[in-house]
Amino acid sequence: MSRALVIGGGPAGLMAAEALLSAGHGVTLAEAKPSIGRKLLMAGKSGLNITKAEPFAAFLSAYGEAATDLRPMLSAFPPEEVMHWAEGLGQTLFTGSTGRVFPHGMKASPLLRAWLARLDGMGLERHTRWRWTGWDGDAVLMDTPEGPQRLTPEVTVLALGGASWARLGSDGSWAGIFSTEGLPVTPFAPANAGLVVAWSQHMKAQFGAPLKGLAFRAGTQRSRGEAVISARGLEGGGLYPLSPALREGAPLEVDLCPDIERDTLAKRLARPRGKQSLSNHLRKVVKLSPAARALLMECARPLPDDPAALATLLKALPVPHEGLRPLDEAISVAGGVPFAALDEGLMLKHRPGTFVAGEMLDWEAPTGGYLLTGCLATGLWSGRAAAARLG
Repeated sequence: MSRALVIGGGPAGLMAAEALLSAGHGVTLAEAKPSIGRKLLMAGKSGLNITKAEPFAAFLSAYGEAATDLRPMLSAFPPEEVMHWAEGLGQTLFTGSTGRVFPHGMKASPLLRAWLARLDGMGLERHTRWRWTGWDGDAVLMDTPEGPQRLTPEVTVLALGGASWARLGSDGSWAGIFSTEGLPVTPFAPANAGLVVAWSQHMKAQFGAPLKGLAFRAGTQRSRGEAVISARGLEGGGLYPLSPALREGAPLEVDLCPDIERDTLAKRLARPRGKQSLSNHLRKVVKLSPAARALLMECARPLPDDPAALATLLKALPVPHEGLRPLDEAISVAGGVPFAALDEGLMLKHRPGTFVAGEMLDWEAPTGGYLLTGCLATGLWSGRAAAARLG
């Protein structure tokens, strides 16, 4: 048995293992699922967004209330270091127009294969179908295909994920163990989740239609991006940054014409439309897409005749909603182990030698490279701290 045990085979756990191996320590990695990195592979199906190339202050601000706690980890492994790390695994990268960074292959599988090959070459001992079931004093309890195991590593890094996408391994069951042990856990809540909207039958023809180039507002938060009209409501990267406000019940407003000032919009709408329908008038003078016009009619029919009033509506269309989709449908979660329960090395204050990393920690960020970078950075930080403890 190695001196160091890492539980969880996602990005945070693998990065913690790499930090420990790089410091010369043997590492045993335990993963509950039959294979490593399942959520990483799923995320890579739509293009593996590894980080965001932007000034560090702007990058850090995406982490919201957790930015202060995460600053040391993200400073130690900022976006440029993430890119160097991926290139060291043989990945050629490109940066999109929004600053998002991807491998040219747009998939996670080549990166994961190269990473596991490097870790195996460094001496990593890895086991799948090993599920952590808690502690018995100083012993770490594991349920394995060979039966129950009692392990006594000198350091343990827990990287068990949050509580979204349970089928991929992040089921949040560890929170029950923490509660039994008297360890604090902030309740989980969905983040980067779709919004529930009860559409009328008139919207059925728009299901799957994109809403492009819009701006979304909820509470004090504003986001520019795209969304998709689905049978269950709205989803997409333009909405995801608003998750904290929407989760608290803030109303959603959509700016259908974010590049046009309200007064300019009113002047355009005041042009004579003759026998044209209002829908055609909006299409021609404001360039609203069919999906945007359908959203407008769904949420604001009957439309006001006054151009100024209509312009105001186009700039702040209220969209009634019923909150975020359920936790297991969310891309990520808020909640988890609070930073107050950890020391500066992400070690549990009440369980010396046990470190926490990744989505187990109480932080959230929008999609766009922030999630993966946060997991990698906290995994590296906790692994280095665990290695320092081993001396």
